[in-house]
Amino acid sequence: MKLLIIGLDCADPRFVFGWKDELPNLRKLMEDGAYGPMHSCHPPITVPAWAVMMSGKDPGELGYYGFRNRKDHSYDGYTIANSTAVKCDRVWDILSRSGKKVVLLGVPQTYPPRPVNGCVVSGFLAPSTESNYTYPAPLKDEIEEVSGGYVLDVENFRTDDKEALLGRIYEKTQKHFKVAKHLIKTKPWDFFMLVEMGVDRIHHGFWSFIDPEHRKFVPGNPFENSIKEYYKYCDGEIGELLSLVPEDTVVIVVSDHGARKMEGGICFNEWLIKEGYLTLKQYPREQTRIADAEIDWRKTLAWGDGGYYGRLFMNVRGREPEGIIEPGDYEAIRSELIRKIEAIPGPDGENIGTRAYRPGDIYRETNGVPPDLIVYFGALGWRSVGSVGQGNIHTFENDTGSDDANHDWNGIFILDENGCRAGNLEKGYRDGIGIYDIAPTILDLFGMKLEGETAGESLTSTGTDGLIGRIKRIWK
Repeated sequence: MKLLIIGLDCADPRFVFGWKDELPNLRKLMEDGAYGPMHSCHPPITVPAWAVMMSGKDPGELGYYGFRNRKDHSYDGYTIANSTAVKCDRVWDILSRSGKKVVLLGVPQTYPPRPVNGCVVSGFLAPSTESNYTYPAPLKDEIEEVSGGYVLDVENFRTDDKEALLGRIYEKTQKHFKVAKHLIKTKPWDFFMLVEMGVDRIHHGFWSFIDPEHRKFVPGNPFENSIKEYYKYCDGEIGELLSLVPEDTVVIVVSDHGARKMEGGICFNEWLIKEGYLTLKQYPREQTRIADAEIDWRKTLAWGDGGYYGRLFMNVRGREPEGIIEPGDYEAIRSELIRKIEAIPGPDGENIGTRAYRPGDIYRETNGVPPDLIVYFGALGWRSVGSVGQGNIHTFENDTGSDDANHDWNGIFILDENGCRAGNLEKGYRDGIGIYDIAPTILDLFGMKLEGETAGESLTSTGTDGLIGRIKRIWK
């Protein structure tokens, strides 16, 4: 069996399914196969979501909770979750050991590239094309020649120069698919997986231009159809790729999460200062990263990180270098913070639906150094702004550059006709698909299993439990 996985980072079901009449290649896969929204993980972020999808492990088990993670309980010790952070098997590791030929292209957390039974072109976390971003190493020269200069990611996608940004998105995507078509024709493979990041980048860069409900939307603007046209372009590239694979190839199209408009930002550390949880030795005169602010740790109970979701860390005696929260008071203060954070109102005093979670309540394990709270401001409608110096709790400007969209819970899952036949899976639209189900499904199609207990189950009915068992539990 051959399996092709086409990953579209951040592809949203409302667009893929809603625009399917204008996406003929994806439409055919859907009409002939099975498809539906796929619920992402906590948090619905590229890292860790792709590793979750390909391992069946939750972020707590994996031990990382975003791109940057605390490496210890110091105040400034952070590390990037590249491939060295992945300590468990992903599906291609299992397939490689079984003798299957593997090709990986642009998959997140594959830099530095690790040996596989095949080849790897690393994802966007590679620092530059000057790095050794391929396995085997000599493959790099081939990739550079085929692409005319490979592009790992869309640089500076948080920019106000939208015309130039759109050009970079298309250039990156065109080069990526050119390499994909080359590899699919010239390399032996049983499992081929690519992930295109341009979808994520165009959402963040252009959402306010296409969404009439966005506060910045202007009717008739020159980029009003930018995202739809890009989806159509990707559909065309997908069609060309599909024309190159054997007719009996199983095809899966998937995204790690969806997208939604960003209402604004909650200045997390400004709120903590206001509420007396965070004390600065000197308040900055201009916007300053929290990492660069002068924090008085002897008077600080908690501080926060910015991003598409918020992470709160508590200053615990015996854990942090200058911790002041007594371990016996930890849970009471954490519960108090949950209650207060969830009550942070919007700019007009309205309840925005913020949720704060203890990692131990949403993960089966909490490895690494987890945050003390994981916070979704406005149910992902509001970004967490970590910098200080704004003087306000609410902002409509992103502290890391122009950005119109946040992530949303549902990505997409499409399994083609061959996959439905191989897995004895009923065709058509379906609900209830989760990101943890993908790795078991892939291995089930190859007649293999993940070792140990997983958070998901195979969607096919060829597995030990499969879809029938899932349906029985849902109805029970």
